[in-house]
Amino acid sequence: MPPQTAPLTLAQNSTSAGDIFAQVEAPGGPKALAKSLYIHIPFCFHKCHYCDFYSFVDSQDRQGAFVEALIKELRALAPWADGLDTIFVGGGTPTLLAPELWSRLLEALHEVYTLAPNAEFTVECNPETATPELMRSLHTGGVNRISIGAQSFDPAHLKTLERWHEPANVAKALDIAASAGITRRSIDLIFSIPSQTLDDWKRDLDRAIALGIEHLSCYALTYEPNTAMTKRLERGDFTRTDESLEADMYETTVAQLADAGLKRYEVSNFAREGCECRHNMAYWRQEPWLAAGPSGSAHMGGYRWKNVPRLTDWMDAVNAGPGFSPAVDVEAPDPRRALAERLMTAVRVREGFEHVAIMQRARKLGVDQSLERTIDKHIALTRLDKQAGPPGARTIIAPTNLGFLFADEVAADLIESAS
Repeated sequence: MPPQTAPLTLAQNSTSAGDIFAQVEAPGGPKALAKSLYIHIPFCFHKCHYCDFYSFVDSQDRQGAFVEALIKELRALAPWADGLDTIFVGGGTPTLLAPELWSRLLEALHEVYTLAPNAEFTVECNPETATPELMRSLHTGGVNRISIGAQSFDPAHLKTLERWHEPANVAKALDIAASAGITRRSIDLIFSIPSQTLDDWKRDLDRAIALGIEHLSCYALTYEPNTAMTKRLERGDFTRTDESLEADMYETTVAQLADAGLKRYEVSNFAREGCECRHNMAYWRQEPWLAAGPSGSAHMGGYRWKNVPRLTDWMDAVNAGPGFSPAVDVEAPDPRRALAERLMTAVRVREGFEHVAIMQRARKLGVDQSLERTIDKHIALTRLDKQAGPPGARTIIAPTNLGFLFADEVAADLIESAS
């Protein structure tokens, strides 16, 4: 059973991250130390129409004040870190920060955190913001991987997305990063853009492959609530891509990238062997991680929460107190929810899940028999595969090629049977 807390006002979502850490620390509490850290930098020079992440164009020149508050928060979080293996800085447009602010931030980070040998340190990058000075500052501060938001190499499709960069600048940004010593490179692409054809998408994949990158994320365009893209769809400015075409685009992605040596290791992520994004794997394995910056989401000691997604509220609270953000969307430890989340993410990754370990958790909740039947059902449908190793080795349940196509359906079915 999870520790019983004095309601902590969790249900009212009026607590702070510090209150949650106090519960994690409490005698009998779900003590955990994180090896992963997410940092959210919300500034953008333009809000892309499809984006539903917390980001905005700042007209008040608050970058310096933001960095000082972020450093204070990072210092407050440091006691719950243990030899960080991965750091991921997202946004927003993290590379919109001035190089001198990056240097200040990275210097302070290394003062209070120890990084594991060969730690993965990723920063998201807009192609237009990649300068030699910036990349040198990042490399000097330990950044060894960049993730560039290319989205498309077709100017017409970039315009549809309201994505403002020149396609040629993706290659330039990669070259600038490599010259500075950052050699691990990933790019993001979006398919199923209105009016995009299968041939258009194949050309985007070809352009990405030609860049010699080690990792590629390919996402189908999602119409998130309250985004400009969704409002344009509702106005009739364009129509959704046909589902059959979207499926063809996805299957083409898998085949074309496999031929180029980029294997699918998660539904939307492809990498050369050994070049998978370790930070994202920590999410999919439901490992603990810390989060800094407004709207950053954390997972510690079975608790889940999000830092308040408003810059002013976040800065005021961090600066006024010991450095912790107000927390929203707080979820206390719950074994059933934890099992459901593990099943949901495990069937999206090539490595799947360890059969015995999952069934032990299910048995404690009295749902092992129904879950086993559902697993067997999807094995029979060739959506899951039981990969039995030699005697003494773990037996793994993993998605098949068909299972990747039905990942959402398989996950929903497993979760229902484990409820």
